[in-house]
Amino acid sequence: MPDFIRFSIEKQVAILTLNRPEVFNSMHQAMRLEILAALERCQSGPDIRAVYLTGSGRAFCAGEDLQEVVDPKGPSLNEIISTGYNPIVRAIRHLEKPVVCAVNGVAAGAGANIALACDITVATASASFTQAFSKIGLIPDSGGTWTLPRLVGLQRATALMMLSDKIPAPEAAAMGMIWKVFPDESFAEESLRLAETLAQMPTLGLGLTKRALNQAFNHDFDAQLGVEDRLQTLAGETQDYREGVAAFLEKRKPIFTGN
Repeated sequence: MPDFIRFSIEKQVAILTLNRPEVFNSMHQAMRLEILAALERCQSGPDIRAVYLTGSGRAFCAGEDLQEVVDPKGPSLNEIISTGYNPIVRAIRHLEKPVVCAVNGVAAGAGANIALACDITVATASASFTQAFSKIGLIPDSGGTWTLPRLVGLQRATALMMLSDKIPAPEAAAMGMIWKVFPDESFAEESLRLAETLAQMPTLGLGLTKRALNQAFNHDFDAQLGVEDRLQTLAGETQDYREGVAAFLEKRKPIFTGN
């Protein structure tokens, strides 16, 4: 059993909860390895059709546990990034299943950028986001310099990274950093329902959509049309596509299986 996360599967949703609430779910190497193992389980498990990532306690994730950084026997910054944060965000982006991040409190530093790497990020109304890195003389990592400018634009991303301002969740939604904010009192229920809804959709097609989006920023328009052509052909060969068409013609609710 993992020590620093909670992991369960309910209604074909893998629920991955960061679980170091006493330090606002800040991450050290052992915790990062547990997250990676859980994401690998999500990739390989046919019983999992969507992922729900959240935190326990009052924070989603405060980023790196600085006690690890100052420990003379601890890993170097290079090791922390190359064996920890980079593999985590790569696993999230390469996982061809929808990943919902439910930000239940503060998301800072690497914690913020892991949240933003997910497919659909929602937050409770009292949550906040901060890049935080400039406060200790570091640069944003965990894909932040790639993700944030694409979400909010270069000028805004630059200011957020250099100033390390704390951005309330409603403002983050208004600027396009995240998708939606739910009221505190209904956040847990509504955010989990979102993941459960995705899990009942044609998840193989959703995974192909994610693959197309991952490639979109590296292609010109004509090249991306070719990607769409190839992936649409794959989607058209799925059982879910046949079920979706049949259900539409028969005027009934489709039953998708992710195949």
